[in-house]
Amino acid sequence: MVSTPEKVEYTSSHLQGQNRVAVLLMGYGEVESYEDFANYNEQALNLLTAKFAPVPTWIYPPLAKMLALFDLHEWGHTHDNFISPHNAIFEKQRAGIEQQLQEKWGDKIQVFKAFNFCAPHLPNQVLAEIHNQGFDKLLIYPLLVVDSIFTSGIALEQVNNALSETSNGNEHWVKAQRYIPSFYNEPKYVKLMARLVEEKISAELANAYLPSEIGIVLMNHGCPHKAKGFTSGITESQILYDLVREELINRYPLISVGWLNHDTPLIEWTQPNAEQAAKNLIQIGAKALVFMPIGFATENHETLLDVHHIIHNLEKKHKNLNCIQMACVNDHHEFMIMAAEWANSHIQDLLSAEAATVNPSQAVAHHHHHH
Repeated sequence: MVSTPEKVEYTSSHLQGQNRVAVLLMGYGEVESYEDFANYNEQALNLLTAKFAPVPTWIYPPLAKMLALFDLHEWGHTHDNFISPHNAIFEKQRAGIEQQLQEKWGDKIQVFKAFNFCAPHLPNQVLAEIHNQGFDKLLIYPLLVVDSIFTSGIALEQVNNALSETSNGNEHWVKAQRYIPSFYNEPKYVKLMARLVEEKISAELANAYLPSEIGIVLMNHGCPHKAKGFTSGITESQILYDLVREELINRYPLISVGWLNHDTPLIEWTQPNAEQAAKNLIQIGAKALVFMPIGFATENHETLLDVHHIIHNLEKKHKNLNCIQMACVNDHHEFMIMAAEWANSHIQDLLSAEAATVNPSQAVAHHHHHH
């Protein structure tokens, strides 16, 4: 009889060890050294371009090397060896969301980050680590404003490849799984975007310009119109823009969407691009412009360099134009709180989920051939 309490104690702590959730926070990742450019571009081309352009795969390596030269010129010479802060900010986001979640769930939750294109945080590397740490419940969480084949689609493609690699063919180590798509229509995110713009205007423009003279370019991630029937992100991005615009329009009537496109030849992209949007607002009387990236949660070379270029071009043409380049939401405290909140119900589901065993070797057995 004496040994019973110890045994019970052992069992409960052992079960607690099992009942944990790994949150896999996924982002693009951006290379930080020039040697990685060609490799990064090749990965990106393989995963991205294949979804909308009829490009033969042999073209990827040489094309990637060519693009690397452009990048080298653009980042190295035009921008004094620009290093993207994307990865550092994403780490802050990971830590901030983990902190919020652990306040509620304790060490049952750990947040891991994976980048689509950057070792040592590629999805297969990170999932192997999650597996090694004994997790068997997984919440896949692309920290992306808009769901599309170019964002979460790539993330899921890589996760599935990695999960296939880490399966031993019999029983899969993942016993429960959930997914958070995107947050383009989350009221808290929409309201935060609008409020950040209003605060910026109050602080820097309100005393010198009438509200009707202040143009607001709300920037979305550009999307190709044709994506072979995959979700291209246009619909969701448009909804996001409409929702943020609605919050601002009664106070500031000059608002336009501005798409940050990758102007690839032969591909039809969303219009107007951010520069055209700015020109349109100037034409109807904007004397100051605020550029706000609403379609990106994490700063990257597009939100920094591309927007910087656009502003530079506009200020050359319009001597008295006042342009303000705003930051992405990044690790803003309120964003960390809401991003953690969006995960809570899924974590609850996972913790209370009965572990289900998936046996990949059974998947093949169900082909019915009719002759």
